[in-house]
Amino acid sequence: MDETGLNSLLEHLPASWWEADRELRVIDSGGGAFDDTGTAQRFLDTVRQKPYGPSAAGLSHWQAQFDGRLFDVHWPVGAPRQGRSLGLAVEVGTGPAADRRYDAFADLAPAAAFIRDAGGHHLWANHAYAHLYGTTPEQIIGKHVEEVDSPVDAARVLALDNDVLTRGKPVRHTLTYHRPDGSSGQAAGHRFPVQEGTETCVAGIYIDISDYTRALHQRREAEESLCALRDHSGLPCALISAGGRIQQANAAAAELLQIRVSDLVGRRADSVLAPVSQSAGLWRGWRDLIVRRSRRIQTSAVLIDAHGRQRRARLHLTTVGRSAARATGVWAVITHQGIAHPPHPDLTASQERILSLLAAGRSNADIATSLHLSRQTVDYHLSRLRDLLDAPNRCALVARAYALGILAAQTWPPRAATIGPALKST
Repeated sequence: MDETGLNSLLEHLPASWWEADRELRVIDSGGGAFDDTGTAQRFLDTVRQKPYGPSAAGLSHWQAQFDGRLFDVHWPVGAPRQGRSLGLAVEVGTGPAADRRYDAFADLAPAAAFIRDAGGHHLWANHAYAHLYGTTPEQIIGKHVEEVDSPVDAARVLALDNDVLTRGKPVRHTLTYHRPDGSSGQAAGHRFPVQEGTETCVAGIYIDISDYTRALHQRREAEESLCALRDHSGLPCALISAGGRIQQANAAAAELLQIRVSDLVGRRADSVLAPVSQSAGLWRGWRDLIVRRSRRIQTSAVLIDAHGRQRRARLHLTTVGRSAARATGVWAVITHQGIAHPPHPDLTASQERILSLLAAGRSNADIATSLHLSRQTVDYHLSRLRDLLDAPNRCALVARAYALGILAAQTWPPRAATIGPALKST
């Protein structure tokens, strides 16, 4: 068979030949085991560093591992003929396809993976590993750790490799590395010993967790900021689950209700509402929040503390949770609150309207005309209101209505701070 026929045959076999000069640079190559001359050069650079390579006196035939593959190497040792040497590598094994079926999987896996010898040289690296350094596997394989990592990182990497080789056991850990641009990253994974031919090497599989770690740090900062706002703003606030139970509460909320925080957490939220607050309007607004028809609601409610005293408060309710269909909870923040007082009979709509008109400066006759009531009826209601709110005169009655939160504090013309008219959602 002539040279052309031999080359044609080798192109279809898991074998490759090469011709190298005195400096062991590949001049020519062929065969089907390696894709190109560059791979053949990399093969020579790898096997020549081994103790069983051509530097061993008198050795011309040995086996070598390369890219996870086992080869029979025929490379005569001695003075090369006419300054050149010829070599042949044949991939061996009963089932070469079976031995290599996971090569592409490992090479393209999202986890960064490598194999290094005991001296710190990279024998193999996949694309994910090379990507951490902003390069390709071809630029990593064959290089020493100190050629890839910064001096500080290289020293730590070699120490970890040596620890694995010394103990002979896998190690799981998280490490910090530096990218080519100087930024730092974090990776988590395993280092473990592997057998490459007659040599024990170090392999590693790592997942880059830099983005995950950064997200955790940002989340932790956000939680700390939220806790600081919750605990030190001075505004009573609580986180209520979609099921209506208090999950978190600050000291201001506990003080408002005259109860310890530990006793407040876990209670049903409606247990701190006076019956007057438990109207259809509030529950309708709550349902809108939970099913995300509304993102936030402003309303008022009458709270009842541990001693049975009541006070009207202005509530701001805002949904939390990432679910698109249903909120997981609601933050309740109190921005305005009336003074605490013993329970008194609920005011009727007419009485609240009379108080609003009285606060606007209207006379009894004007109030009667506006509400289509008799003068005697208005006089009766005003007398009754002075008794209910413990106010000796008209001025004191208006002041008392604002102090108790019956009238909305920041609106004009005056209006009652009842749940129905005060319910606002966005």
